[in-house]
Amino acid sequence: MALLRGSGCSGGSLWLLVLAAACLLQRAQVKKPVRCPGTCSCTKESIICVGSPGVPRIVPSDISSLLAGGPHLPSLCFVLLNSNSFTVIRDDAFAGLFHLEYLFIEGNKIETISRNAFRGLRDLTHLDLRGNKFECDCKAKWLFLWLKMTNSTVSDVLCIGPADYQDKKLNDVTSFDYECTTTGIQNAGWGLNLSLIRASCQDFVVHQILPYQSVSVDTFNSKNDVYVAIAQPNMENCMVLEWDHIEMNFRSYDNITGQSIVGCKAILIDDQVFVVVAQLFGGSHIYKYDESWTKFVKFQDIEVSRISKPNDIELFQIDSERFFVIADSSKAGLSTVYKWNNKGFYSYQSLHEWFRDTDAEFVDIDGKSHLILSSRSQVPIILQWNKSTKKFVPHGEIPNMEDVLAVKSFKMENTLYITLTRFIGDSRVMKWNSKQFVEIQALPSRGAMTLQPFSFKNNHYLALGSDYTFSQIYQWDNEKKLFRLFKEIYVQAPRSFTAVSTDRRDFFFASSFKGNTQIFEHIIVDLSL
Repeated sequence: MALLRGSGCSGGSLWLLVLAAACLLQRAQVKKPVRCPGTCSCTKESIICVGSPGVPRIVPSDISSLLAGGPHLPSLCFVLLNSNSFTVIRDDAFAGLFHLEYLFIEGNKIETISRNAFRGLRDLTHLDLRGNKFECDCKAKWLFLWLKMTNSTVSDVLCIGPADYQDKKLNDVTSFDYECTTTGIQNAGWGLNLSLIRASCQDFVVHQILPYQSVSVDTFNSKNDVYVAIAQPNMENCMVLEWDHIEMNFRSYDNITGQSIVGCKAILIDDQVFVVVAQLFGGSHIYKYDESWTKFVKFQDIEVSRISKPNDIELFQIDSERFFVIADSSKAGLSTVYKWNNKGFYSYQSLHEWFRDTDAEFVDIDGKSHLILSSRSQVPIILQWNKSTKKFVPHGEIPNMEDVLAVKSFKMENTLYITLTRFIGDSRVMKWNSKQFVEIQALPSRGAMTLQPFSFKNNHYLALGSDYTFSQIYQWDNEKKLFRLFKEIYVQAPRSFTAVSTDRRDFFFASSFKGNTQIFEHIIVDLSL
């Protein structure tokens, strides 16, 4: 039944519907032909009657797509379209009905309403959609948001799918943010057509390929520019790259040479930029950026007697004092904390001997400073900063977690989490419960050398790099409170994953001990558009 009325808003005259209806579905069987009305144009699948003074009586009753409106009915205020067979209401379906107040589309078979279907209905006060069941997928996101913002009185909108939302009210859906976004990494590798690749919306595709191996990547900001320092042991370099705001790529900026460099860590103190360069041979050193030379020059040496086989560098600040710690993985070396004294960095505290530490992580636990040291010879130990002695003292351990290569910390919704990388067995995700770290998830990780958390635009990820299989990207599922496998990427012998953001774009670097270093760009695609 289709009825339009102008009573109460245009002098009581009765108007008939201006209708354009197009069947979306191809009919499997040919129906008995009907005569096309003189004011319409017809095909086998559709009858278009835009601007017609009335609804042709011979239009089949099972039309599935609605477009009503037109310049002839500007004063219309009442539309009744109950008990038809509409499945779709298209963009601008009621164009020209500027004074429409009451719209009844009850008892149809509507599953989809286009995002601009109600555009121009500035006077709409009542919308009745009862008796229809909608696909509440990401294409309904706009309706979900519109229902929350409109001043019109709208009947309940029920969902027929997806399965999680079946027979629920659209208003009761918590959010469409997770269902309607996906992440992608666009490939702008040299010589490729970026626009074509972006059109394909491929997930986790390389943005830039650096034609050399690496074992670690660090990032720092200086004078509104973004830099990365890449340790390349085979090329005996610490390569410093700068983000090019014009070319939209990372380009070479400086090169610090050395012997078997395994770590480059930037330290910013006031307007000074230092880089700690950890080497397997020839001792480790600290370089400082010299403005007059526009390059990094050696600033000081690090004692060879203490650092024999550096494996990780961690920066931290306690109160106003600056520190870094080098985890040493040899029996002859000592994991050592260094402190800035306004002239240079000096050895401040040796943490322990003979444990062959592979990683050090600075963590704030309940407002107190801690270091977590990982070692393949024992479970991770926790050291706490003593405010009286201003030294780290043993505080505890993470039990039943042998053979941990590294511990990384991160926060979600003000809750502290850590990841534990294990080469043999399952890696772990743990949460601090105000007393201890408790396991929330185990991730199969045979051959894993790194498990790195990172976040972009409130999307939380884990990158698990393995020597034996594809690297895996996990994404946090906020409903299940677990990380779920999101994507697999191929990186040969990955050693680190590092997040970098610049020019409103988000990247992560994947270092490779046996292949090229890769840069991925993180992109949010709103599927509701």
